[in-house]
Amino acid sequence: MKKKLAVALSATMIMSSLSLGSAFAFSDVDGSQAAAIAKLQASGIVSGVDADHFVPLGKITYAESVQLLVRAFGYNLDAMRFKQQPVASQLFTNVGDSAWYADAFIAAHYNGVDIPKDVNPNAVVTREQFAQLLDTAFERKAQLPMINIKSELKDDSAVTPGYQGSVLRLVHYKVADLDKDGLFNPQRELTRGESAVWVYNALNVMATVKPPVQTEKVTFNVEKVNSEVNKVTLSREQKPTGGYRIAVTNIQFKVDGQAVIQYRLQDPAAGDMTTQAVTTPTAVTYVPSSYEVVLEQAAQ
Repeated sequence: MKKKLAVALSATMIMSSLSLGSAFAFSDVDGSQAAAIAKLQASGIVSGVDADHFVPLGKITYAESVQLLVRAFGYNLDAMRFKQQPVASQLFTNVGDSAWYADAFIAAHYNGVDIPKDVNPNAVVTREQFAQLLDTAFERKAQLPMINIKSELKDDSAVTPGYQGSVLRLVHYKVADLDKDGLFNPQRELTRGESAVWVYNALNVMATVKPPVQTEKVTFNVEKVNSEVNKVTLSREQKPTGGYRIAVTNIQFKVDGQAVIQYRLQDPAAGDMTTQAVTTPTAVTYVPSSYEVVLEQAAQ
């Protein structure tokens, strides 16, 4: 009991920015970040180091970042079933099972957030690292359409190649910002204020995503693989040429026993070279046999 209390107190002190707090405005937050921080504070996503100070210029660690995203996007394991309860040390080399952030790392992992197995949870995150973390959570939740994004960054070459797509997407959707010179400054350490503003902006974009318009009938077929797994094949209507696609973007396992498979349709663009033959586009995924399959077109 004492050990659990100590862990809880440690988490509260270290992660005070991510726990419930006072509803009063912070005296050290300027106008450009005040609205975002106040909104997240009112929602219980962030709070200050004390009742009067948020310390917006303070740095944020990888562990704090993961906890922030879990709170902001409501990640949990409620709709998932495991033969054995997952533990953090089996998923991440440097995340102990008794660490105050262990549950957040587990929830983020199983909800599709891309976290390196050998991550150092106590390291301070850079702007490009947080962009990649936020993007995997943001894109998955928002179900954003596939688009070609032209770089607006004047320091594009300074972005680590593996982070470039995430950085460009967040800048395109005005989740992340550039400085007055058009620089993203990918290697600079992220501040607490910036992390709050980016999360606030991502939540606002998600709120504006329009429900998909069902443009054609999509069917599915379920085949038994073994006693525990079923193969699910999604099929579009017959098409006159190649170039038409269907892709599974996400699967939500509901507490009522439904596996909601979200998919996205893509048609060839004008001028594309396509196979001149009748085709039936398909996509394949796998779900536990205990779940009932339901299809849902991803938001546009």
